[in-house]
Amino acid sequence: MANRSQAPTDRSHGPAAPVLQGGWLTRGEEGRFSAYLPRDGEVVRWTEEPGGGWSGPVSLGGGGLTPFLAVGQGADRYVHLVGLRPTGGDEGHVELVHAVQFQTGRPAAAWRPLGHSNVKGPWTGNPAVAVDAQGRVYAFVRNGGGGLSVRAQKDAGGWHPWWDLKGSRTDPSPVAVTNGSGLVELYTCHATGVVRYVQREAGAKPIREEILPTSVVMGTLAAVIGPSGHATLFYLDGEGQVTAWSPERSLEPTPLGKAVGTGRLSATRCLIDGFDCTVLAQQSEDGRLALAAYPSEQEAEGLNWSETGERQGNLNTVLTRGLDGGLVAMAVADGRTPVTTRQKVGAEGLLLEGWRSIG
Repeated sequence: MANRSQAPTDRSHGPAAPVLQGGWLTRGEEGRFSAYLPRDGEVVRWTEEPGGGWSGPVSLGGGGLTPFLAVGQGADRYVHLVGLRPTGGDEGHVELVHAVQFQTGRPAAAWRPLGHSNVKGPWTGNPAVAVDAQGRVYAFVRNGGGGLSVRAQKDAGGWHPWWDLKGSRTDPSPVAVTNGSGLVELYTCHATGVVRYVQREAGAKPIREEILPTSVVMGTLAAVIGPSGHATLFYLDGEGQVTAWSPERSLEPTPLGKAVGTGRLSATRCLIDGFDCTVLAQQSEDGRLALAAYPSEQEAEGLNWSETGERQGNLNTVLTRGLDGGLVAMAVADGRTPVTTRQKVGAEGLLLEGWRSIG
């Protein structure tokens, strides 16, 4: 599987397949899903219809975006989209741009520029998005110095200037989450370990904590908020082990078991046989999607992988859950139309329906 820690600096360079960050499959207040994908310089959206079918794709504009998209959703169910758009000229410079969709199936608001963490410059990393309990958006990105910067929304509208969060030589693809207290956390890694940035009060600048010394492979990070409200980070170590670390629950990382591939992990929580479980996904070495589950926040249980679906090329996967608590998965290979599956209602264990295209 290709390393998805890289992205093009403009539309003429880099992979044609999309590069996705965050929960690009979102659920509205009424329970219907929307899926978002960068395509041909814009973002397109599919919408689940009341009868269970899908409509789309519908263009949400973008004005010449690169094949990258980061998605974050707040407790108000508003969906925030962050893309990268060339600024013109031949220097390969880009800027971050933001749009928001307020209701399922409705048009998105106009794309607005957020600028570049170094005022102007080329691609430095893949943005990550989180939304706090008050609905404020935080767009994180690795800056030109290799550390992290963030642009955050103000209470009364508008945006703060870029905040430099410091650091160096960090992962191009960080992971942002909102914990059970409604505060934003960001995880990235360094050659010597994992780095956590965390808010200590609402609306505040996230604070960089000490590096956790550990072996970690860049481009493999995923995170989920557990029933305790604390974040758990997942990553591959240098030996190919899936490892979990929850800084508020354990000082040391916990190996969960051997990975089935080398690429990025995806994670969510859902109900399996009535129990709260954490589900991980990764593309296996032979190109299929593999899933593994364990009781949430009980890392000692370890992982057992099960493969599903057909062999694919470069696979982007997102996991979430429906109103009934069941798992919903979506995957897109090499920029084609996404396919989706759901957990079978009433079945024992994590048994999925057949995969089907939303096109």
